[in-house]
Amino acid sequence: MDHPAATNAEPTDNQPPFSRSAAEFERAKRVIPGGSMRQATWFAPHPPYAVRGEGCWVEDLDGRRILDCANNFFSLVHGHAFPPVVEALRKVVGDGTAFGMPTRHETALAEAIRSRSPRCEQIRFCNSGTEAVMFAVKAARALTGRPAIAKFEGAYHGSYDSLEVSLGSDPSNWDGSGGDPAAVPYDRGTPAGVVADTVVLPYADADRCTAILEREAPRIAAVVLDPLASKIGMVPPPAATIEAIRNAGTRHGILLICDEVITFRLSHAGAHPLFGLEPDLIALGKIIGGGLPVGAVAGPAARMAIFDHTRGQPPVAFGGTFSANPLTMAAGLAALDAFDLPAVDRLNRLGDTLRSRVNAAFTEAGVAAQMTGFGSLFRLHLTAAPIRDYRSCYPDAAAKKALAAIHLTMLDAGVLLTPNCSGALSTPMAAAEISLIAHALVEATLAERTGR
Repeated sequence: MDHPAATNAEPTDNQPPFSRSAAEFERAKRVIPGGSMRQATWFAPHPPYAVRGEGCWVEDLDGRRILDCANNFFSLVHGHAFPPVVEALRKVVGDGTAFGMPTRHETALAEAIRSRSPRCEQIRFCNSGTEAVMFAVKAARALTGRPAIAKFEGAYHGSYDSLEVSLGSDPSNWDGSGGDPAAVPYDRGTPAGVVADTVVLPYADADRCTAILEREAPRIAAVVLDPLASKIGMVPPPAATIEAIRNAGTRHGILLICDEVITFRLSHAGAHPLFGLEPDLIALGKIIGGGLPVGAVAGPAARMAIFDHTRGQPPVAFGGTFSANPLTMAAGLAALDAFDLPAVDRLNRLGDTLRSRVNAAFTEAGVAAQMTGFGSLFRLHLTAAPIRDYRSCYPDAAAKKALAAIHLTMLDAGVLLTPNCSGALSTPMAAAEISLIAHALVEATLAERTGR
């Protein structure tokens, strides 16, 4: 069978589709369900197709130069084709891309991560953030002998059954017994047992959180917490909620898994010290791979021993064909070496400037909108009401439509956000890029909300 060439999908002057990205989407739909490999990249009518990237800019098939605030969903802290990463890859690729043997590269990256946080005493690598959280959950169950996992309503922790529960709940189904958050399956076919063994916690109601943890403690292995979860509004957990988690650990031996797949970028040592957290296990990913597929579980040696295979079958098996491949390890080390204290501080200051400038403009214009976030992460909300949790940031149908329109307007202005209008800064950005993002976002929001 002949394979269709890319040129067969080229647009014509008098027949749709009218762009090369549109043509490529039509071509892709013939061989890929939904036309692309990731649901997260989709938005109507179709996403632009990337051709190349350099620094904080990408070019699409139609030759548009776009300021990239999606950064492959916050994984490219140094932007695209970062020269130290490119050079590190050039040096190792000729020696082989993967081995059925360990390499020195995995030890070097593990040492680099450990040097940034004492809590990351030992590390095991995998290939994605989803895998990292999955292995951390399996470890918590083995360490405690308990089946259930607690998570916060609305939080995204990857595509693992237990952690998808209540990821997409809505006002029609999110209230459970006695007003507690309901455990709502996300995917069709999720086993009832998986839903039953997922305890859903409220993010901004510490008293209710405490009551649920007390009631369910005998069966809960761990609480999983992303301390700046985008789908919960990209706001830090209240101090009282952190205290509830800490008390549950002290009184009942419930472990804490800190999901820092995204939030490790918030400080040189990660997110957990910023919020006074002392996790038993930490899930990592995104920036620690330098732009290549990666995940990791880190924690104190006493906890990580659950994966030790040197004495026979370990309590929890941990493997993967491409885990700790030398390309990812070398790229990750180059990226982390460059993301030093001055780089982290500078990027976080740019984030502070962006949020301050955008929120001041919204206030001055009298528009019900706000930008939340922390460090180099940000998210737009079309409300002036305080954002506290998943429910307070949940957009109704009109808000969803408006956010989609703002997202497309930003793209037309040459700025790529994620489809829910969140974003991340990267180290190639400077004051000029912050001004561009702020101006475009304020103008797009005002146009949508006021017609100006």
